[in-house]
Amino acid sequence: MHKYLLHAAYGWLTLTGVMHFVIDVVSQHLRGKHVPGTETTLYYGVHSAFALGQTVFGLLGLWLTFRARDVLSELPVVLLSLIATVGWLAVAVLFMEYWQPRFNAVFFGLLIVAGALTRP
Repeated sequence: MHKYLLHAAYGWLTLTGVMHFVIDVVSQHLRGKHVPGTETTLYYGVHSAFALGQTVFGLLGLWLTFRARDVLSELPVVLLSLIATVGWLAVAVLFMEYWQPRFNAVFFGLLIVAGALTRP
């Protein structure tokens, strides 16, 4: 069960990071939803950093689940994942007006906790 929860957690993070980037950065840029300016630059910057950070962290986690699953069972790695979750949740609450990024961060955190509780 531990293996499947880790795959689900980091796979979810990778998927939602890619989807966030495609929906909130690429599609809005292609459709011209924001007029050029400082606010638009900050909007794209926050959303790009948020989404790409999740994607890279998720890909690293997925790579570790296939190569060195025992490392992901160690307490420092679990704590690092939970600290990253709190960081993403803080950015989502402070700078994003909709609920989906908040839900994604909380769901990832819950999957990490569930994986930590089922570790061998």
